[in-house]
Amino acid sequence: MARLTRPRRALSTNPLKSSAPLGAAMAYLGIEGAVPLFHGAQGCTAFAMVHMVRHFKEAIPLQTTAMNEVSTILGGPDQIEEAIANIRKRAHPRFIGIASTALTETRGEDVPGELREILARRKDFGDLKVVYASTPDFEGAIEDGWAAAVTAIVEALVPERDPAHPETVARQVNVLPSANVTPAEIEEIDRLIRAFDLTPIFLPDLSTALDGHLAEDWSGRSLGGTRLDAIPAMAKSAATFAIGESMQGAARLLGQRGHMEVQVFPSLTGLRAVDSFVQALMALAGTADAPAAIRRDRARLQDAMLDAHFQTGGLRYAIAADPDLAYALTSALAGMGAEAVTVVTTSGANPIVELIPAEEAVLGDLGDLEAGARKGEASLLISHAHGRHAAQALGLPLVRAGFPINDRLGAQDICRVGYRGTRAFLFEVANAVLAHPHAARPEDFGAAPIDPEFDHDRPQTAPH
Repeated sequence: MARLTRPRRALSTNPLKSSAPLGAAMAYLGIEGAVPLFHGAQGCTAFAMVHMVRHFKEAIPLQTTAMNEVSTILGGPDQIEEAIANIRKRAHPRFIGIASTALTETRGEDVPGELREILARRKDFGDLKVVYASTPDFEGAIEDGWAAAVTAIVEALVPERDPAHPETVARQVNVLPSANVTPAEIEEIDRLIRAFDLTPIFLPDLSTALDGHLAEDWSGRSLGGTRLDAIPAMAKSAATFAIGESMQGAARLLGQRGHMEVQVFPSLTGLRAVDSFVQALMALAGTADAPAAIRRDRARLQDAMLDAHFQTGGLRYAIAADPDLAYALTSALAGMGAEAVTVVTTSGANPIVELIPAEEAVLGDLGDLEAGARKGEASLLISHAHGRHAAQALGLPLVRAGFPINDRLGAQDICRVGYRGTRAFLFEVANAVLAHPHAARPEDFGAAPIDPEFDHDRPQTAPH
């Protein structure tokens, strides 16, 4: 059980968290034909767009209402209406997801009321779906904004099923992944569910929107995602699964709308966590055993655990991540005998923080990660790409996890869920430990020492 603490200081030396509006925008991009719209100044949008472009290495269709000094004081309904009209004219979206920013939240603008009036008046908007989520920058982090956006989508687009005349699609299951679930991980979860002859509906679904594929035509909206006609159909599913504790609110709301069973899985990383998920799939599918391919994956994970425990047993590490991701990775490593000497997280709203296997979880920044790792004599760091500065200062290996990862390619292909993903994660950690103190040097192989005065940019004369 981790005790959440908040350092008493007036500044952040090396920020860890990304903002809630960014999380909402990312969730909106997991909807078919979507355009996220920030209700705020242009700078807020530009900052979030740069982060997502550098992480996914893709064009991101993020738009803004471009609030200025006058509209901020007098109110921004005109900016919202004009932005929707312009986006509809240029990109022809089927869905627009609006996320608030600190600018409009501080003013206290009634965006839901203004939006209702706009949509009632503008009949020319047709069947365009517009959803608003309150996501102030000064409150929460990326997973809070993501969860707020998904909750808003469910509230706006999923009808309540009549309990007197229930219509259930027996083998259909809803899956609400949290913000830390990558496109590759959604594909792996989809594979697990379909192995039991079940049909999942993911909300949102980044596996077809931000998976990194060349599109024949990019017209300024999302390239894939959850189909709009599938969202109302979620009310007819047999069950709803939430992946990550941050998605519990959205899952409960969806369960109430569809009068269905809801199960929250805090993690799908680690043998015990994946076993729990597979057992739930077996119960839903009405089968007494898992398919042979799934059993084989489990056996391979068990073998990987035997192989990796020499490196993970007794390993002291420090981690900085959003609550759901921090819990998933620390709980998996705790099962392998590793100890989290420092845990730094981004939001205190998620109750999963208390279940992180560590003495303390600090609501802080990467400066806290560096200080805690030094004090706890950690041998490994786990964080997003900005943790590389702490890793360099401490001379420790860094396993990159979370958002953003802007100094490596293939962030969308990282998979640490399911039996396969857990096996890959354990090998990743073990290999980082193995490689760190054993960097090869030219002199170890009889080569001449490197001359520090050698000019690599000057053309060299070949020896005769």
